[in-house]
Amino acid sequence: MNVGLCFNLKRASATPFPDDFYAEWDDEETIEAVRSALASQHRVIPIEANEEAFKKFSAVRPDIVFNMAEGLYGSSRESQIPSILEMLRIPYTGSDPLTLALCLDKSWAKQLLSYHGIPTAPFVVVHDLKKKQEHPPFPLIVKPLAEGSSKGIGNSALVRTPKQLREQIGLVLTNYHQPALVEKYLSGREFTVALLGNGAGVQVLPIVEIQFDQLPAQINPIYSYEAKWIWDTVEKPLEIFSCPAKVSPQLKKRIQDVCRAAYGALRCRDWCRIDVRLDEAGIPNILELNPLPGILPNPEANSCFPKAARTAGISYADLINRVLAIACQRVGLKL
Repeated sequence: MNVGLCFNLKRASATPFPDDFYAEWDDEETIEAVRSALASQHRVIPIEANEEAFKKFSAVRPDIVFNMAEGLYGSSRESQIPSILEMLRIPYTGSDPLTLALCLDKSWAKQLLSYHGIPTAPFVVVHDLKKKQEHPPFPLIVKPLAEGSSKGIGNSALVRTPKQLREQIGLVLTNYHQPALVEKYLSGREFTVALLGNGAGVQVLPIVEIQFDQLPAQINPIYSYEAKWIWDTVEKPLEIFSCPAKVSPQLKKRIQDVCRAAYGALRCRDWCRIDVRLDEAGIPNILELNPLPGILPNPEANSCFPKAARTAGISYADLINRVLAIACQRVGLKL
């Protein structure tokens, strides 16, 4: 089978962009690992998700595309390649353009979750600091409305005073040129959950817990940009993840159930990683859904989806090809 591999290759940020400008894009090691995994069973056609992508897809017309393209500009950037592929009637792995756009915009995702009765923290969206707006009680978390990979969520994103709140909102508005999501800080344990499949066949992989006591002293207990990309490195990995998470059978089922419900409510396809945090009553709340999950191949890189897969006995290459097989089954392609 001819499989297109669509990606964005990470590059170094430069002025005037923030240091995390390309944080969502994949490095050469990851792209090569995915290519190699697919190439063990298929002919792979790499296509970078740039302005030439439409022409290349039109000319090559692969049987299916393994999509890992994040895009760069706009709140619907993750939808750009899937939209092109739908126009060209070329099937692809993962969720459709609408789901990708809704999941990237955290407020839309949270509104849909709330509509379906799925727990998620109360929030407001702030477009302008000059406009007075009610918000949930302190402490609060401030995030860019439509970013991933912890972009814009530094250690200072957890705020406890009006002054800190204004400063953090100002940082988001200025540096990311988008509204800020201000949501209630949930004080309980945090988990991330990898799901594979569609419909009744959705499989929940072993739950990963984020152990904040492994972070440097006096650091806020959130999975910040610093925690993800600066303090936890391949050279000096932190023991920040526990997989499978040490949870009771009851809590495990509650986490699995709320993730399955969120996966269905947002109409995710093939795979997704979902971040969950317990509130003060111990109830699992959905933080966000990641239908284009990070898949760093090096175990020392602490990438959560591959970590959950390894715990389930699924190798990296098998994970990549399993996602492809799930998508092929969904669209009626025979491998």
